[in-house]
Amino acid sequence: MEESGKVKLEADGTISLIKAKINKKKRKSSSTNEEDEGKSKKKKKEKKEKKKQKTDHETSEIDDDKDSGNNSEDAADAISVENGGKETQDEDSAIKDQSKTSSSSSSEKNMPCKGNPQGVTRLFLGNLPFSVDESSLGAFFPGEVTHIKWITDKETGKFYGSAFIEMDNSTSAADAVAMAGSKLIGRPLKINFAEAREGDVWPPPKKVISGGSTTGGQAGGTGTKAMSAKPDDCLKLFIGNLSYDIDDEGIIKFFGTVDAEVKAVRWLHHKESGDFKGCGFVEFWKTEACEKGATLNGKNLLGRPIRIDWTD
Repeated sequence: MEESGKVKLEADGTISLIKAKINKKKRKSSSTNEEDEGKSKKKKKEKKEKKKQKTDHETSEIDDDKDSGNNSEDAADAISVENGGKETQDEDSAIKDQSKTSSSSSSEKNMPCKGNPQGVTRLFLGNLPFSVDESSLGAFFPGEVTHIKWITDKETGKFYGSAFIEMDNSTSAADAVAMAGSKLIGRPLKINFAEAREGDVWPPPKKVISGGSTTGGQAGGTGTKAMSAKPDDCLKLFIGNLSYDIDDEGIIKFFGTVDAEVKAVRWLHHKESGDFKGCGFVEFWKTEACEKGATLNGKNLLGRPIRIDWTD
């Protein structure tokens, strides 16, 4: 034992432990334990810090993703708003351009010109031949006739030998008015400007209409159209397709050829222009005279086949 250094043999024979070495070993052991414990604590601390750092990093990434997502949404919204604004501006611009074009087109159509300082494109035509139609009327004028309204009786539908037309522009209208007096199918026409009144539907919805109806085509007939049913004790006849040179004396002589004595004559005129419509009514003293007068339906009077029909 003594050789191992753990005990000491005193001179008096007493054995004692060597404390210093024990203490040293204890201190060494204690120091080792403390060092191990310190290392353990340090490792735990480092582990916690790493874990915390990882958590913070993950949290930071999540926040970054959120921020990035928000930024993306904001950017998308911004792009959408920008594009939407651009599209709206484009649409508004297109509408303005279309309106500008339409306005410009209308302005050019009604541009004041020589012989037509007001730029009017609507015309009144009088003394038209009874056989006139869209084709013959269109071929008569140098410009384009875009719309026609044959003037007819609202009740009977009989053609009055007149019409309203719309020309393609103010220059064509001026050229047409300058042709007043020119003959169409043997008849000298009356032509003048007739600007539409406020509230009038003009141009009409269809290219060619008659009176208040939407039927088109030929204005009248040939003058020999079948007559309607004769009323009892009829004393009055409708007369149409008349020359503008006709007068009371001329119509009285015409019916006098068949011994049909005329009592009175009434001519029809346009309320707007006061122009003669090329038609009227003839009243007789007796129904027998009226019947004789009806036999002249389709006969020529001043170069035009007169149209006759019964009326009350």
